[in-house]
Amino acid sequence: TEVEMKEKKHRVEDALSATRAAVEEGVVAGGGVTLIRAQKSLDALKEADEIQIGINIVRKAMEEPLRNIVSNAGFDGSIICEQARTQGEKMGFNAASGEWVDMFEAGIIDPAKVTRSAVQNAASIAALLLTTETIVCDIPEKEAPAPAGAPGGMGGMGGMGGMGGMGGGMGGMY
Repeated sequence: TEVEMKEKKHRVEDALSATRAAVEEGVVAGGGVTLIRAQKSLDALKEADEIQIGINIVRKAMEEPLRNIVSNAGFDGSIICEQARTQGEKMGFNAASGEWVDMFEAGIIDPAKVTRSAVQNAASIAALLLTTETIVCDIPEKEAPAPAGAPGGMGGMGGMGGMGGMGGGMGGMY
């Protein structure tokens, strides 16, 4: 079908883009474990209170990709994140098998450029939100119950449609 063809085209385009990015900057262990490893560099930073709060927020946000991947696979994200910190540099959690594996040998890799860009873009958006005084967003409206409709007059008097108020039928039932 046309939808399937478009989906395949997008997958091929994504694969080509990922390959180009990998050639440009190399690859890192996938599945979110590289971001867990990057937390160590944040741990070394000791700043003033307000800046340290921001560092802690970034540190916590870096857990979310791994946490979401393993949670979607039915595992406890908090436990896996803690265990990931004690694993070797190349080791990560294979959510498909539920095992700790060498991510490079298992082929679970991400282009370094994609991971770096994701962190940079997230930081840029966060900085923008911090300097924004107002944010406009859509709040979904709760659906109002459907109106009951007007009463149908004298029910059971079908065939008398020409007589005002005596249209009969089931008023409000469509």
